[in-house]
Amino acid sequence: MPELPEVETTLRGIEPHLLNQRISRVIVRDPRLRWPVPDDVSKAEGQKFVKLARRGKYLLLKLQHGGLIIHLGMSGSLRILQQPLTPGKHDHVDVELENGVCLRFNDPRRFGAFLWVDGEMQSHELLRDLGPEPLSEEFTADYLYRRSRDRRVAIKNFIMNGHIVVGVGNIYASEALFMAGIHPQRAAGRVSLQRYEGLVAATCDVLDRAIKQGGTTLRDFVNSEGAPGYFAQELLVYDRAGSDCFQCGTTIRLKVIGQRSSYYCPACQR
Repeated sequence: MPELPEVETTLRGIEPHLLNQRISRVIVRDPRLRWPVPDDVSKAEGQKFVKLARRGKYLLLKLQHGGLIIHLGMSGSLRILQQPLTPGKHDHVDVELENGVCLRFNDPRRFGAFLWVDGEMQSHELLRDLGPEPLSEEFTADYLYRRSRDRRVAIKNFIMNGHIVVGVGNIYASEALFMAGIHPQRAAGRVSLQRYEGLVAATCDVLDRAIKQGGTTLRDFVNSEGAPGYFAQELLVYDRAGSDCFQCGTTIRLKVIGQRSSYYCPACQR
């Protein structure tokens, strides 16, 4: 599933092509996504993009009046087409611009979302209760320590909870916990303030490096130009079960925590 770095990479890829450009037509070929694509997306026609942003894993495309909320789901991607290209089976939505450029939404598994919002985007039900951004000033060790007191939930599930902090998905949670030396199954309430300081630093570091590498491609993700992300080459534990730990040589293990595959080193993480 595309996580924060992949969504940020997508945002940075499409923004120069869309900002201040006017939409001529929205074509919906198959509205059957996670939530049906509403007929209201036609309200985007004739309007200019005035701001593009990201909130967690959601892309917010603000127009002069209203805007679009896009989620890539498990296999979605957005492509910028400089010239017409025959749509494929999973090319569900096209946003055509007056200058001839097309923004194409592709989603083989159809778990993504392409929604219209009439009012303020941040007050939308999908966004209003989200936690702070992990690369923001609000994401601190003090904040995590405070929110985690008396919580028995596994620390990995805790930092993947979008109401606690947004966008830290499975790949980057596994990597950050390894870098901080914290076992993914340790209760969040049993992590000290000092160790949360290490976890915050590790989370910011791994997300920042992943963004610079264009995200992580394990199977489906491509950026707005159709290129893969290269951070997979730097993964320390994720998807490495049975391999030697780069740090100590112990065999990396796989354990299912909260119905998600969790990779860790039993020697380096306590």
